[in-house]
Amino acid sequence: MEKKATRDSYGEALVMLAEKRPDLVVLDADLAAATKTGIFKKAYPEKHFDCGIAEANMMGVAAGIATTGKLVFASSFAMFAAGRAFEVVRNSIGYPHLNVKIGATHAGISVGEDGATHQCNEDIALMRTIPGMTVINPADDVEAKAAVLAMADFEGPTYMRFGRLAAPIFNDAATYKFELGKGVQLKDGNDITIIATGLMVSEALDAAKALGEQGINARVINIHTIKPIDRDIIIKAAKETGKIITVEEHSVIGGLGSAVADVVTEECPVPVIKIGVKDVFGHSGPAVDLLKEFGLCAENIAATAKSVLGK
Repeated sequence: MEKKATRDSYGEALVMLAEKRPDLVVLDADLAAATKTGIFKKAYPEKHFDCGIAEANMMGVAAGIATTGKLVFASSFAMFAAGRAFEVVRNSIGYPHLNVKIGATHAGISVGEDGATHQCNEDIALMRTIPGMTVINPADDVEAKAAVLAMADFEGPTYMRFGRLAAPIFNDAATYKFELGKGVQLKDGNDITIIATGLMVSEALDAAKALGEQGINARVINIHTIKPIDRDIIIKAAKETGKIITVEEHSVIGGLGSAVADVVTEECPVPVIKIGVKDVFGHSGPAVDLLKEFGLCAENIAATAKSVLGK
């Protein structure tokens, strides 16, 4: 299966977007080569602005540009876009509900060798707390490009999460359609539901395949929009399978698992088991090895499902 990092998809999608949106402006904080906005800069140098290593200032600049009616994307690593610049994002973008799109790359443990200081496992939790903020976490190249193009037509602040590690491309570009706030059921099943987001969606599919070989029929749901979340697809899964596992390359505190649990406890209380980064910091190492170490892999998802069913 072909693989591609969603940060590459982000850079390519910005070029595609510029062809139909002459009002597009892209900002970066001295990381264009890594965030892949450099792809856009090469094609449209007059519409790309490097704000330097000053992420909070960049968010203020983005807010100012948005007030002129232009479509602005502001990009940096998730640790800096969501972490360092949080107060400015909250007060200068979220509070006035400005049309700023934040393209945050290098999220999660899969940043790998950059270590704990750059492995942002808290960004979804932070962005979910800002009133009116839309939070998107695409799973592959096709979904990432479609999300960027779709969110350009959506009015309001948006946080989009992209990864450094190449992810399997499982969606069909010819048929895929991004729908804001709508989860996607990728596999049906009545024994247990696995709800995943971002890089973990392909791992969830692999886990379901392995479980199927053992006679366990697992439903797999991709949640690309964490806020607003698709309540209907979650409630339906809770009622029909009775048990849910959530999987995310993010802290188990405040991310996808918390969002799903909020829905389930209000509407249809069933066990919700969270797979993600526990209440710990990451550390430096090869991305694939780190994912396995932290249990963010198909083998652990399958083992957890068997354990839950055993209880």
